Amino acid sequence: MSKTNSPFRAAIYQYKARDETPVKRIARLGHILADSGSGAFDLLVCPELFLSGYNVADDIIKYSKTSSGTYFKQISELAKTWNTAIIYGYPEDTPKGRYNSALCVSAEGEIMANHRKMGLPSDYEKLYFQRGVQTTVFEIKGYRLAIAVCYDAEFPENIRKCAQHGAEIVIVPTALVERWTFVARKMMPTRAFENGVFLLYANYCGEENGSRYLGDSRIIAPDGEELAVAGTEETVINAELDQKRITESRWILPYLEDLQ
Repeated sequence: MSKTNSPFRAAIYQYKARDETPVKRIARLGHILADSGSGAFDLLVCPELFLSGYNVADDIIKYSKTSSGTYFKQISELAKTWNTAIIYGYPEDTPKGRYNSALCVSAEGEIMANHRKMGLPSDYEKLYFQRGVQTTVFEIKGYRLAIAVCYDAEFPENIRKCAQHGAEIVIVPTALVERWTFVARKMMPTRAFENGVFLLYANYCGEENGSRYLGDSRIIAPDGEELAVAGTEETVINAELDQKRITESRWILPYLEDLQ
């Protein structure tokens, strides 16, 4: 485990689904950061496929860009202006195909990590995306972070692997609809608890082409306590994450140490 004495200031932007272009979504993100102020958060997390929308059919193709493309450059400027690292979901265009990806841009405007979703849960996603294959772990301000997009986090093995690679905070951008309340309210706290990690679950709210999103974004402590929970409206939630809680949780319940 890395060591730091400073709490990690984490936030989630629960975006209300709208028929908006990536440029408008980025502008809205800019207003959120401006309202919060420079350096208010160490990290702000947006939902899965934030730039394109999730249930938007061929708009996924229309708005696909490379990891360092036009939209990245715009978000990079926001990160630098407001001194905040940002994680956002987007359709990633590559020579090998398209991926449902989540990218972390540092407060200095640099790419820190780019996770490609490994589990594609429907024919809809399989129509538009290739599968990612790698666990993604990186560091911000002395904390080790991992990214798992939506369905990735529903497999205990995936979050366990993140923890075994040193992750202390797991970031889960998602597009969870109302039907699956169990995932947000029961499964994600369990993932945090059984691995001794903080978990940020960043969802949409509102409706998108017939899909009604649950909202219910949440920030969960390593002992399963919910530090911040969103309702069904667009909002920003935040919490301070203290590394001592990881140490305490893993000492009381050493699941990682005792795993056979």
